[in-house]
Amino acid sequence: MEKIVDIEWSKLGFSYIKTDYRYISYWKDGKWDEGTLTQDNRLHISEASTALHYGQQCFEGLKAYRTKDGKVHLFRPDRNAARMQDSCRRIMMPEFPIERFVDACKQVVKANEAYVPPYGSGATLYLRPFLIGVGDNLGVRPAPEFIFSVFCSPVGPYFKGGMKPVNFSVSDYDRAAPYGTGAAKVGGNYAGSLMPHEAAVKGGFADCIYLDPATHKKVEEVGAANFFGITKDNKFVTPKSPSILPSITKYSLMQVAKDYLGMEVEERDVFIDALDEFAEAGACGTAAVITPIGGIKYKDKLHVFYSETEVGPVTRKLYETLCGIQVGDITAPEGWIAEV
Repeated sequence: MEKIVDIEWSKLGFSYIKTDYRYISYWKDGKWDEGTLTQDNRLHISEASTALHYGQQCFEGLKAYRTKDGKVHLFRPDRNAARMQDSCRRIMMPEFPIERFVDACKQVVKANEAYVPPYGSGATLYLRPFLIGVGDNLGVRPAPEFIFSVFCSPVGPYFKGGMKPVNFSVSDYDRAAPYGTGAAKVGGNYAGSLMPHEAAVKGGFADCIYLDPATHKKVEEVGAANFFGITKDNKFVTPKSPSILPSITKYSLMQVAKDYLGMEVEERDVFIDALDEFAEAGACGTAAVITPIGGIKYKDKLHVFYSETEVGPVTRKLYETLCGIQVGDITAPEGWIAEV
């Protein structure tokens, strides 16, 4: 193992740090080229690129972890690859093959191994694969050319000073349309969320909760993360909807709850006026794994779950188990870990 770069891991936030290499591949004349690693972190693209004008682009997020014995693991990269293919199909972009996606991620981690934080630091190496439409184009149509790239950046532990519950407010805005791009990981979903997020933060909340766009009666997403609740009779429940992004962390937690904690798991409607069925609640995603939800403000009333200051016991167990799997301390289900 090469020397790890000298970074104060405990001071890292979730922000961009330029690393040495990134992977890039070009699609032209109906096929992807072989792809290569490059040290250049600037893209040179046509001013008429569809990514700039018509939002023809998608992205992914995953992490590399260092284990106690110094190995480096990627967590379920094949699921990110498959989800990116789903996003590409939705907005008419060529799919990047799953095996090549996983290989590109491994190449980037190997080339930047000095930036993979040490075991136990709480920090990780975050990978950002993305695919964009480029080339000279003016009309609203799929791009003539595309770029697939993966870059990485070391990121700090999401919870500074430990995992603590935070409060959320229900937004009047919609994150996605009923038959829109909610299930695809496309940039437009996030651009539209910036204003409701800022309004929630100004109101003293961590972020906002989005309800289903058709009826505004059901919980869908928590900011850029998926919602889950633990019922009073110990079931793991998460919303089901065609406009929710299918979170890899959520599906992993569902399996952890069932196979490691022996819980019943339900993917179903979660009504905003029936929050009292839950003893605990949380938001889940790649960055934080789990953000415990203290309370949700809806129609001027704050509904508090387990506590506004303490993390619920089931939420903590889910968090510790999944993190243990990711860093190799707990045996993972078959196929979940890709060793670099």
